[in-house]
Amino acid sequence: MRRYRLEIDNVRSHLRSLWIVIGLQGLVILALWLGWSQCPKQLRVHVPPDLRSGAVLTATEVPPANVYAFAFYIFQQLNRWSENGATDYGTAIFRISPYLTPHYRNELIADMELKAQRGELAYRERSVHEVPGHGYEERRVDVLAPDIWVVWLDLDLLESVKGMPVKQTTIRYPIRVVRQAIDPETNPWGLALDGYSGEGPRRLTDSELTDPKAVHAGPRKEFQ
Repeated sequence: MRRYRLEIDNVRSHLRSLWIVIGLQGLVILALWLGWSQCPKQLRVHVPPDLRSGAVLTATEVPPANVYAFAFYIFQQLNRWSENGATDYGTAIFRISPYLTPHYRNELIADMELKAQRGELAYRERSVHEVPGHGYEERRVDVLAPDIWVVWLDLDLLESVKGMPVKQTTIRYPIRVVRQAIDPETNPWGLALDGYSGEGPRRLTDSELTDPKAVHAGPRKEFQ
């Protein structure tokens, strides 16, 4: 009888151990569920275009190449007037407004109204293209402060009125880009154009056109 009593005690002890394990597993599952319920529903990660050597990424880091690609794409869309600048300019501002800061959007609207008063938009077509050999390099993106960049774009500006060319020049645009993660539904980049930096756009000299490495004398620090 004593042997059977010991076996029963061993079974009871084993059952208690199992209940303890089950209780610990329940606590772990509850903690995991709480962590999962508190995690963000969406996560934005900027992946650099060149992954041949690998990359270590964080959710908050934006590689310079992505900042450059964003600035070039949005700025090109802003300056694409396919038929009539009198209507296309405003349409472009409205279309890309989620990718503009309120300050820059107001500047563009004021510029559009001024050009309209001067008669510079009627039947005007415009486009900008990247100058061959002046594409992305790391030195074309300056980090002014956390989440604030300046992108140096060398672009050919082409304009015509009723099919007749009226302007063809090469301009360097220093574009400010800031982080603006307000509405991921309308702006999945989480970035926005914030106007021009420093003295603004200027025409490129012949020496700068032949030497793509002469991007600028150095980063213009606007924030310390």
